[in-house]
Amino acid sequence: RVADRAGIDSFWASEDPDGWDAIAVLSVLARETDRIRIGTGVLNPYFRHPSLIAASIATLDTLSDGRAFLGLGRGQTEWYRHALGMEVGSPLAALEESFGLLRQWWRQPWRAEASADASQFKITGWERAIGPIQEHVPIYLAAVGPKALSLAARHADGVVFNDLASVSYMEDAIRDVRRQAADVGRDPDVLSFFARAAVMITDDPEAVWERRKDTVSLIHALPGMDVLLVSPGFDIEAIMSEVRRVMRTEEVLDRGGNFLDIRRTGDFAAAREQIPTDLMRELVVAGTVDEVRARLRAFREIGVTDVFLATPPKGEPVEGLVEIVEALAGV
Repeated sequence: RVADRAGIDSFWASEDPDGWDAIAVLSVLARETDRIRIGTGVLNPYFRHPSLIAASIATLDTLSDGRAFLGLGRGQTEWYRHALGMEVGSPLAALEESFGLLRQWWRQPWRAEASADASQFKITGWERAIGPIQEHVPIYLAAVGPKALSLAARHADGVVFNDLASVSYMEDAIRDVRRQAADVGRDPDVLSFFARAAVMITDDPEAVWERRKDTVSLIHALPGMDVLLVSPGFDIEAIMSEVRRVMRTEEVLDRGGNFLDIRRTGDFAAAREQIPTDLMRELVVAGTVDEVRARLRAFREIGVTDVFLATPPKGEPVEGLVEIVEALAGV
């Protein structure tokens, strides 16, 4: 409710294999808010089959009087293997097929037919009983690699960049997505680009930089994720090689372990020592009001359209969100 009153544009609920049910949370928020857009950050088509995603978002759109959106992503193969006990085919193919099915289920007559070359979800003319209020429910794709970004350019309403993505990475990705969207006849100017920067106003940014090193040690050490960190003046490959070594990331994954195993057994203190504080200064948007405003202006210049705020730490009043929005207004 505070975010709704403060003028924040959207609220995103995550859904991971060890967390809450995002749709249940958002359904409560739909009742308690009037203006703010609400959606997922993100769902994937294995935890929730596209048919269930279609039903969940259509229901949420109805409960919120047309304020729902879908954040969609591929998730991690280890999640499926360990949390669901299943092997998957091509997550990228699953995402592309999901776009086609969802768009069909969200327009009259709410009937979807898989394409002839479908390999993941061979839907045969299944018709749903309900659809959303909006004629076009936005779908934002969480994308990292070039294939996922290309998929976003062809089908998505925007891209969600992962936590702690560098300015250099986002600038290149935004340029490529906009170009590829234009190449297929889409208007690149209508696309949104979300930076999950977890903006924080603080007089002690050093403490935030140090704490966020744990995120880099755990998330960005996973296969393919270090590309998000690319920044001029830093040898990211060498830095992350040392982080993986002390976290034993590859050792855990090679023996069939998963994300939770790395979190339980990794040497975070040793990993933090491998990550330059100056790199964290580049990745984390935290500092005084003037410092954060300068960072957000840089984001705007490269094409970022929306930035995530950090939720207040446990025990602190959520009214602090109002102060942050007021301090950053007009950036």
